Amino acid sequence: MGQPLIDLRNITKSFDGTMVLDDLNLSVKENTFVTLLGPSGCGKTTTLRIIGGFERPGKGQVIFDGQDITNLPPNKRQLNTVFQKYALFNHMSIAENIAFGLKIKNKPKPYIQDKIKYALKLVNLDGFENRSVSSLSGGQQQRIAIARAIVNEPRVLLLDEPLGALDLKLRQDMQYELIRLKNELGITFIYVTHDQEEALTMSDTIVVMNQGYIQQMGSPENIYNEPENAFVADFIGESNIVPGIMLRDELVDIFGAKFACVDKGFGINKPVDVVIRPEDIDLVSPDQGSIAGVVTHLIFKGVHYEMEVMTPDGFEWLVHSTDMFPVGQNVGIHVDPFDIQIMNKPASEDEEAVGINE
Repeated sequence: MGQPLIDLRNITKSFDGTMVLDDLNLSVKENTFVTLLGPSGCGKTTTLRIIGGFERPGKGQVIFDGQDITNLPPNKRQLNTVFQKYALFNHMSIAENIAFGLKIKNKPKPYIQDKIKYALKLVNLDGFENRSVSSLSGGQQQRIAIARAIVNEPRVLLLDEPLGALDLKLRQDMQYELIRLKNELGITFIYVTHDQEEALTMSDTIVVMNQGYIQQMGSPENIYNEPENAFVADFIGESNIVPGIMLRDELVDIFGAKFACVDKGFGINKPVDVVIRPEDIDLVSPDQGSIAGVVTHLIFKGVHYEMEVMTPDGFEWLVHSTDMFPVGQNVGIHVDPFDIQIMNKPASEDEEAVGINE
């Protein structure tokens, strides 16, 4: 394993006495697509701005390719940033916008022309050199902002919610464009979003953040299927999070019913949190399920039906299924052992926020 391209070490940052990042450590490998994901105020944009040089940490170091760049200004770093507000110059043509950074570096004219053509081709906007910014759609402006960043040949592209202003269809199209660009360019992408689907679609690695701490870091599959705490389980996709008692290894009690699971090492008769995804619940006849209940809500979502099932304990289970069970029908809930995720209960709200960073 080589050294990481970017290494954030013990980063702390406060604004007006409020702690935004608390002893954060994060390593990013070269040529990966890393997404910082979390709710508003979790510290993800501040982390990106510290990497970009737009904010200085109160404590800690920013290491880039083995060198300490904590105090380097943004223009001295081998990276470029694409913001949600694309910051294009309306009085300039597309070509002039793209060439802006190259002209500042006094690159020769033929070099600049070649770079403009290359960048426009890369973002599928051949022949747009002489257009004005105001004539472009939101998606096209977003591509020009990316083209302007990549002509500078950064080793890292920082993207701060760049798709937030686009409509759903265009946003999905641009997600695939960004994946293609990352693969073609061979550069490292660090992407900030609060959109879970966006993170799951594009990332090699997702960093889930909350209250200035990293809650979990891993592949999209790992984050979704193996959440390490209730915050991650609740934030990534939809989940049923219920209290349980770990009776022994591979056996958990949920509302008085025994469920086989695959988790071990939680002890005997230990209170735990149990996560079960809606799509992992099978509705069966009442006598075949571990818990019986009645369907209280039904919505057709196109790909599946979304149902709520009330059980005698008063909990409403969220269920996604391609099979339809009408409101009022008595059903049983069955879950395969490997679809049950067991987590330790946090001892306090602070412990819940700290996650794995403590």
